[in-house]
Amino acid sequence: MSTTTVVASSAKMPRQRVRELLPMVYLGRYTPGPKNSLTDVPGVLVSTQSIHESPNYPDAGPNSLNTGVTTILPRRNWFNKACFAGIFRFNGSGEMTGSHWIEETGLLHSPIIITGSFGVGSAYNGIYEYGIREYADKKGGVDWFLLPVVAETFDGYMHDVTKFAVTPQHVVKGIDEASSEAVKEGNTGGGTGMLCHWFKGGTGSSSRVVPAEDGKSYTVAALVQANYGAMRDFKIAGAPIGRLIFEDQERRIKENPDDPELMAQSALLFKIQQANEKKDGSIIIILGTDAPLHPTQLQRLAKRATVGLARVGGWGANPSGDIFLAFSTANELDVQTVTATNRKVDPWTPSEVGIKMIDDQTINALFEASADAVEESILNAICMADSMDGHSGHVDAVDLGKVKELMAKYL
Repeated sequence: MSTTTVVASSAKMPRQRVRELLPMVYLGRYTPGPKNSLTDVPGVLVSTQSIHESPNYPDAGPNSLNTGVTTILPRRNWFNKACFAGIFRFNGSGEMTGSHWIEETGLLHSPIIITGSFGVGSAYNGIYEYGIREYADKKGGVDWFLLPVVAETFDGYMHDVTKFAVTPQHVVKGIDEASSEAVKEGNTGGGTGMLCHWFKGGTGSSSRVVPAEDGKSYTVAALVQANYGAMRDFKIAGAPIGRLIFEDQERRIKENPDDPELMAQSALLFKIQQANEKKDGSIIIILGTDAPLHPTQLQRLAKRATVGLARVGGWGANPSGDIFLAFSTANELDVQTVTATNRKVDPWTPSEVGIKMIDDQTINALFEASADAVEESILNAICMADSMDGHSGHVDAVDLGKVKELMAKYL
């Protein structure tokens, strides 16, 4: 199916984050971190790889491969030192492997990989291949426990999923190259081929710094892979920008019935309307923080991602995979200490470990900051994405000049 957006022409603007585009827009009362990115959380590392060709399919048609891999390491030593984590499923038409173990124990000791739906198997294998390379014994044996965490959204409009372009080697490379640099946004990583509100979507990130007692502060940050939503529902700070753009498209087509270009656009607009009625894609949201939260508190934090999603226009359609994970780097919990051949602790003798935690009665600011960071992350994914020629047609990025023009009366 060919998909496009038909936007009234306005001055071309370079792709930029929502705060640069709309300096006066209100995105919450807490200050972003220095990078306004998930990597503002100390110790968190991220890499993004976009895949536009595959050595296994050198004859792939032009523009047919548009996928990728996003790698998040909650800490460099994720293998031996677990984080607390919690998961919330807003709507479950999607996948996040390893989620049962996180819900069972509250522990995350795996990289988090986000990719396209047809790349999950290769990404899963890639985490194991990295683990074997680094942690297999001298005879090549494996005496440890690891359940990879891999999440997905469907990129089949922009990408030829039948080519299985994601390989385990991409994941190994992503783990090796993950860094504390600001997350690259738009058509990057697992978000390379994604759409959001029927504009080009993809990867976005944002952070907030929350003041705490005794002069401390905590960082809450989000990374999203945004691939959901109808154009008519898209909002910025409550302004119905998507509906206004869509109605403008319809008006221009009606006013110019003899314009062949607009008539062609009309046919495409009809297809968009049909698609919006049939399918509302998915979003994966990862929240990270250095606030000392235990697993139940992190489940509650993950739920607040829904608030940020709703502000932009997501509402959890039946076929949408809206799965959110929150983790905290504040506590380090030893794992791999009980194996078949090596026991550093006695599994039959209960022993205590000390952890820090936030008083539930003082958690409100962290909840609020989570919603704000998710909202801005989705807007960054849309604003930073470029138009793309893909496997099934062309999809335009949102026209930033038009957005700025429409937002003028709301700011």
